[in-house]
This record gives sequence, C-alpha cells and structure tokens, in this order.
Amino acid sequence: MKLTSSAFTHGEHIPREYTCDGANINPPLTISDVPANTKSLALILEDPDVPKYVREDRMWDHWIVFNIPSNTTQIAEGKEPVGQHGIGTGNNLNYYGPCPPDAEHRYFFKLFALDSQLTLAEKSTKQQVEKAMEGHVLAKTELMGIYGRS
Repeated sequence: MKLTSSAFTHGEHIPREYTCDGANINPPLTISDVPANTKSLALILEDPDVPKYVREDRMWDHWIVFNIPSNTTQIAEGKEPVGQHGIGTGNNLNYYGPCPPDAEHRYFFKLFALDSQLTLAEKSTKQQVEKAMEGHVLAKTELMGIYGRS
C-alpha cells in the first residue's frame, strides 16, 4: 500500500500552503495498492516532535479520519475525505496543518487498511482509534514531510 502526494515527497518539506502559516488546507493525497480485502481506511496525521513544555508526551495529533471507504484513491487538496472524523489535540475535527512552535518538525501521514469498519463515534481520540484498530490492520504506510516556520 502506498500514500503519496503531488505536493511533496517522503522526507521533503511540506509547502507553506498546507500549514498554519498558509491556507491551512490538506495537501492532495493519492492512495494506491490497497489490499483487496480492505473494508475501510484510517488516516492519522501526527507530529512527534512537540517540545515537552507544550505537551509532556511530545505528540500533537493534527488529523484523524476513520471509516474512509476502501475504494478511496484520492483525497483532493483542501477537501476532507468521506469518513468519520476523530478529534485532534487542538480539538479540531478537520485537517489542521503543521504549525511548529519552535523548530523544524516531522509530520507523519499514516494510512491504515483495515479488515472492518470501526464502531466508534465521531470525535473519537487517536488513542481510541488505535485501540479499535488492534487486530484489524491489513497494511500500513506513511508519508513523512518536514516543516519549520521561518
């Protein structure tokens, strides 16, 4: 399974437009090679480089969407995918782009192919989504981008 973007490649800089310093819209994403028996997809965008003075666990959840239809191949720029939205660290239900408070951070777009739908409510946390996914992950891939404010 693959997750790519026409806006940046794995390990490269995320363009400003997709951050809090720009339009704060999601980049275009392309999903390919999803396993045939996939029933749903889950997408999590997280920043594991948050300073301890901001969050003790050093993690900021920017975007959580689950129960995305398994036949989804594109998430258009600035468009939320069909699915249920979890709640991010900043109490956001929709995409909230990179916005590091200090230095350059890594941002991981993680995509999971699942053998079931998740029986969770809208506004579930990342921890609830991850727990519900246990034992149901058929494949996982990630796209990592970097952003630092100038």
